[in-house]
Amino acid sequence: MPVVVVESPAKAKTINKYLGPDYTVLASYGHVRDLPPKDGSVDPDHEFSMTWEVGADSRKHVKAIADALKDDNALILATDPDREGEAISWHLQEALTKRRSIKKDTAVSRVTFNAITKDAVTKAMQNPREVDMPLVEAYLARRALDYLVGFNLSPVLWRKLPGAKSAGRVQSVCLRLIVEREMEIEAFKPVEYWSVKALFETPRGQTYEARLVTLAGKKLDKHDIANATQAELAVQAITSRALSVTSVEAKPAARNPSAPFMTSTLQQEASRKFGMGARHAMQVAQRLYEAGHITYMRTDGIDMAPEAVAATRDAIKDRFGAEYVPDSPRMYKNKAKNAQEAHECIRPTDMTKDAAALKLSDDDQRKLYDLIWKRTIACQMAAARLERTTVEIGSDDGQVGLRATGQVVLFDGFMRVYEEGRDDVEDEDDKRLPQIMQGDPARFAKTTLKDQFDKATADGADKKAILSDNEAVLALQHHTQPPPRYTEATLVKRMEELGIGRPSTYASIVTTIQDRGYVRKDKNRLIPEEKGRIVTIFLLNFFRQYVGYEFTANLEEQLDEVSDGARDYKDLLSKFWRDFSAAIAETSELRISEVLDKLDEALAPQLYPPREDGSDPRICPKCGVGRLHLKTSRTGGFVGCGNYPECNYTRPIAGEGAEGEERLLGLDGEDEIWLKSGRFGPYVQRGEATPENKKPPRASLPKGWNKDDMDLEKALTLLSLPREIGEHPEGGMISANFGRFGPYIMHQLPDEGKPVYANLKDPNDVFEIGMNRAVELLAEKRANPGRRGRAAAKPLKDLGEHPDGGAIQVLDGRYGPYVKWEKVNATLPKDIKPEDVTPEMAVELVKEKAAKKGTRKKAAPKKKATKKKAG
Repeated sequence: MPVVVVESPAKAKTINKYLGPDYTVLASYGHVRDLPPKDGSVDPDHEFSMTWEVGADSRKHVKAIADALKDDNALILATDPDREGEAISWHLQEALTKRRSIKKDTAVSRVTFNAITKDAVTKAMQNPREVDMPLVEAYLARRALDYLVGFNLSPVLWRKLPGAKSAGRVQSVCLRLIVEREMEIEAFKPVEYWSVKALFETPRGQTYEARLVTLAGKKLDKHDIANATQAELAVQAITSRALSVTSVEAKPAARNPSAPFMTSTLQQEASRKFGMGARHAMQVAQRLYEAGHITYMRTDGIDMAPEAVAATRDAIKDRFGAEYVPDSPRMYKNKAKNAQEAHECIRPTDMTKDAAALKLSDDDQRKLYDLIWKRTIACQMAAARLERTTVEIGSDDGQVGLRATGQVVLFDGFMRVYEEGRDDVEDEDDKRLPQIMQGDPARFAKTTLKDQFDKATADGADKKAILSDNEAVLALQHHTQPPPRYTEATLVKRMEELGIGRPSTYASIVTTIQDRGYVRKDKNRLIPEEKGRIVTIFLLNFFRQYVGYEFTANLEEQLDEVSDGARDYKDLLSKFWRDFSAAIAETSELRISEVLDKLDEALAPQLYPPREDGSDPRICPKCGVGRLHLKTSRTGGFVGCGNYPECNYTRPIAGEGAEGEERLLGLDGEDEIWLKSGRFGPYVQRGEATPENKKPPRASLPKGWNKDDMDLEKALTLLSLPREIGEHPEGGMISANFGRFGPYIMHQLPDEGKPVYANLKDPNDVFEIGMNRAVELLAEKRANPGRRGRAAAKPLKDLGEHPDGGAIQVLDGRYGPYVKWEKVNATLPKDIKPEDVTPEMAVELVKEKAAKKGTRKKAAPKKKATKKKAG
């Protein structure tokens, strides 16, 4: 039986149904080889030779394929029909040849299919070919470029910008887009403007709204009414004149459907309509593809196979009628830069089956399939026919003009099934207008705009408004808005427009910059973190060419030329490496102080905005002497006083008084001390987690401690815990600390399998409890392990009141009888029996014990490694 290899077990299961028992179908489980993450995996000095390594998880899968080839000397590589799929087939062939599982007489063929259907798989098996080496070479070039950039640029970041985890050929350009958009938002200065509208009534009593478009005989632009005074004059100009309908114009219009989905547009629409991240959308689409429901989901193409177009038109006719089928099929051509038209669009494999017919149990799969089915059906439907009406209203003197617009849908066409979502688009005026006749008087309506006025001026609203005396004319204040932050949908769209990356990589790129802490997602918007901003500014200043939009897009074009067989991939790598290695060498010579000065200068508008009192924004607000400077840290960076260590003022890059889930309290040597919030509440932490130090020291804030009152001194007190109280009489150190359930002491006897914990009532006891009291609590806990505490032991003898107040007693403890007063426990001398103890004797024993407790040496603090002072 020929051995057929695909990527995933799900795909193998579906294909096995179509091929039957005459084939052995196995899964490679993705890429079987990769470049080892070490220096020299790509060698520029030896024609960019690449050292590949079979992954530990892949070895058993390669062995299974090799074992199957012992029984049948035929191998069919049926991996995905794209550059990555071709690369996996090549890797498999190379790995199996290396282990001599492929012999000289082994028949090796490559087949591809765009959909996992019986017809598509059967046709593919009848048309085998060899592995497409130009496609493989395009993959090799891309993989080598990514390795050379990542492996050489990332160490520069680690050395110059502690906390920066990595840089990538495409991810850094993607990050630049997000950071530059954030800087646009921060630099944005809102401009005030006003709009004016009026509510009119037709002779038949129907109302409609119109907006002011002409004032003082001049056509108004959007921002021409600049303040409340001008708005007041505009309202008076409208209400003081007789107005009439000067023209009514109705124009036919048509709206055509959107093209069928390719990878990027599917990601965008899934984000808009369902809030799905790009990566999640692709995972869901992958499962639909492997189950045979849709065509291949990684594609730049938007054309459809002729048989698919015919099937779609038939499905439209059956469901909606012949009037919804256009006279001729719709043809689509990709407008995206660098588009590769090698594959079909993303569409259902069976157009007669909607989401309900498939009975998908997974909610996300059902939603995404429904989206793909509707988009595909709509793309071949007739256009929607509309009638757009424009009504002009004016005064006899021509000083005032208003306009009302609306539309009527005459035939819904494709809109019956589907309309594409929109990103950051203002609402269109799509209202339907009543019947209005030219020459009609434009009388103000008896109903009013007061509700809109009240809404605009309600408590908490950010607008001002002016309402005319007749309440039919309303002026509203507006402010220009900054450009919106990117969503995953708008970011993918922008990358596609610029020709950065490939549709198949968008999902992983957007995920990577979030995973590395450069960007966070809040309410579906992408916001750069401080470390992401610093990395971008660093790259723009020292590696500007390599984060250039045009440079990256041109490189993509060259990679496409390699896949077409029109360019030698080693020549491409050689030209890139010559300039890139020189830039790396030049930057490696820079001192960190030079880098920081450059970044400090570039970020100055954001780091040091003008203060309200007009004082120098770079003077330290704490000491008033030192100047503020940008400093790097493992988290990306912060602003600190140049007068350190005399002044330990620090603040986040976000600005003075910036609030968030974490706050830098200061420095202890070179260690940053942070206040953070976690699952169990606020805590302090020394430094940040790194691959070498995955669990940095941390301590929860005790009950009653306010996080707003936390400072460096209190944090260091907490981080000094656990406190060693002393050696237990039976061996083992007793320590005190705070935990999830409050303050406690802990001890483990040499013969105990696990420590014993005893809760403390007073948080201050963690810092104050003495040895006898600790031994007593531990003894009580061991006697009653199932309870958190117990009633006090029955006294052997009551001795009355202590001279300073409080009962004094003789108790029987685990280690013998002792005198107890308040928190002082004094063990009885061996020669004195409990019944012989007098009040005077007890007071003396307590006094001696208290004196010893007060003079007992504290445990020596743990020595810290000598640290350099922060600059």
